[in-house]
Amino acid sequence: MSIRQEKVGSLLKQELSMIFQREANMHYEGLFITVTQVRMSPDLGSAKIYLSFMAVKDVEEALKVVKKESNWTRRTLGGIIGKQVRRIPELNFYIDDSLDYYDAVEQALKG
Repeated sequence: MSIRQEKVGSLLKQELSMIFQREANMHYEGLFITVTQVRMSPDLGSAKIYLSFMAVKDVEEALKVVKKESNWTRRTLGGIIGKQVRRIPELNFYIDDSLDYYDAVEQALKG
């Protein structure tokens, strides 16, 4: 990954975290959303955003809520970082299941 990809990814992670925190009640049904990782495409045209949800029974349903608001999220993000990047990347949201993976490995090692 290039330095530019890392910088833009880091900027997106920071700003999206703030948006999710500020707008949780208005746009994301009060979900507590954590941005765990952002991976930028080489042309900076799209971003894979990995999310973790706290105290949620159905993470797939929570992800649907975020995806439903993705256009609004992208416009809001554009208003914040529009001066720093040439174009606002397409936002693709995914569930970060790495914590589940680590838990499973830990349990396997204990067992």
